[in-house]
Amino acid sequence: MILVTGGCGFIGSNFVHLLRRERPDEPVLNLDRLTYAGNLENLLDLEGDAGHRFVRGDVADADLVAGLFARHEIRAVVHFAAESHVDRSLLGPGAFVHSNVAGTQVLLEAARRAWDGGGGRFVMISTDEVYGSLGPAGSFTEDTPLDPSSPYSASKAAADLFCGAYHRTWGLPVIITRCSNNYGPWQFPEKLIPLMIQRASRGESLPVYGDGLHVRDWIHVEDHCRAVLAVLESGAPGRVYNIGGGNERPNLEIVRLILRALDRSEELIAFVADRPGHDRRYAMDSSRIRRELGWEPCVPFEQGIAETIRWYADHRDWWERIISGEYREYYARQYEGR
Repeated sequence: MILVTGGCGFIGSNFVHLLRRERPDEPVLNLDRLTYAGNLENLLDLEGDAGHRFVRGDVADADLVAGLFARHEIRAVVHFAAESHVDRSLLGPGAFVHSNVAGTQVLLEAARRAWDGGGGRFVMISTDEVYGSLGPAGSFTEDTPLDPSSPYSASKAAADLFCGAYHRTWGLPVIITRCSNNYGPWQFPEKLIPLMIQRASRGESLPVYGDGLHVRDWIHVEDHCRAVLAVLESGAPGRVYNIGGGNERPNLEIVRLILRALDRSEELIAFVADRPGHDRRYAMDSSRIRRELGWEPCVPFEQGIAETIRWYADHRDWWERIISGEYREYYARQYEGR
């Protein structure tokens, strides 16, 4: 059995779907606290699937996590569970320490005790943001020093360091992946691409930080999930694998592309004050995972972004249910008055 934490979130749910398609004989135990971005609707098509079991709970709950290891023969952990939005980490860093740092340590400890006789595989899903900001040239490699800029990236860097410590101290078979910005279906509409799609669809202003020229490397979530599966099955314990799509784009270019696709005017763009500590550029050197595991991204950006825009158009009822209540309050705190 594979324990997937955070399997109701954007990337986690896509990975669970991939596992059930590609490895139907491998049961999946899905642990998710169902915070604001965790959504069981992402897995509606798995209802009745005997190979998928959902448990609602906090990855930082040591008794709960230990109990799962005691009751199930868990051979591998894929750890997606995390608070993941930089903007939210500026408003409340404590939640990021709880989920991302304490939660990771709890999971590592439970795995260490359960696999004390050997065996097991632990895949830590991290982020390119732990490396900090790049200048106008070059790419992050797995040997780039960690230099996080935000409470979010600091919490992920701390989790990565715990993973490395458990591997070196106790030999826990931990593998770390660090991926660039994801896009695709089921992404919570606070992230750049779904936020711009839903607001442009409604004819609302599109808030763009600073000058909009912050550069990110974009990868389709399906390509990311296939990379994680390759790492789960063939990655070397103690190794770090960067995952990137090779699609560096300024945020403003993404916003304009979405407006053109939806036949909306660029007058909807509203430049707002930049957020504190906003990294200028990310770019990933993913040659290690390509060379060692044979992984390659398969979804061209032009195809992937067009399909993503269509998906949000076809699932308007899904995101309209989400952008109410707590999310509206968050949006007001974050953007109004900037």
